[in-house]
Amino acid sequence: MQLFYNPDINSDLKEFSFNKEESKHIVKVLRKTEGDILHVTNGLGSLFSTEIILASEKKCTVKIISTETSQPTDFYVHLAVAPTKMNDRFEWFLEKATEMGIHEITPIICDRSERKIVKNERFDKIILSAMKQSLQFFLPKLNEPISFKDFINQQHDGNLCIAHCEETDKKLLKNTIKPKEKYTILIGPEGDFSEKEIQLALTNNYIPVSLGNTRLRTETAAVVACHSVVFVNE
Repeated sequence: MQLFYNPDINSDLKEFSFNKEESKHIVKVLRKTEGDILHVTNGLGSLFSTEIILASEKKCTVKIISTETSQPTDFYVHLAVAPTKMNDRFEWFLEKATEMGIHEITPIICDRSERKIVKNERFDKIILSAMKQSLQFFLPKLNEPISFKDFINQQHDGNLCIAHCEETDKKLLKNTIKPKEKYTILIGPEGDFSEKEIQLALTNNYIPVSLGNTRLRTETAAVVACHSVVFVNE
């Protein structure tokens, strides 16, 4: 199944038209024509089976045949991750985490972050593409970049964890995870969190966790953390 995405399609509609860019892709590139079936999601859990009734490059129009609605998972994983120096590494994390079923991502700017300016436009496209490729009907939420301090001072419910490399008393993340719960996990930059940041997190009830015996790159650590939560909830 090939999955298309449009946030404006909903169950109240009988017909729907794609914008010019998407219409051109469907008709000219994919060579779809009248009578062909398209599967479309709005990223909110709904899957629409549609039939093309007007195969125009400027305005491809479909009629909605049926609608299926998926229920949200009974667990939730939110990763706050320091963007990597090289954009492609962070994009790799976004792609893999989306494929695994992450719910929310926040880029955090830390004391030792080598990348201080982050633009989400490219990241949005990576996440959307990964959602469609993995045939999921919920689009992960990508928040605007925020400083570590401001993130910590926000109210986050559920289980709060910080993964760092300091030689202190830490629990293995995989041993702390319970099914059907919400987790917010902090992943630091290449140079790790500063001591001040770690202390601030602990003061705000974050539990220090380890992801294993080896030192991981930021993007690898983020993928391991995401997979750990998803795996327990499979």
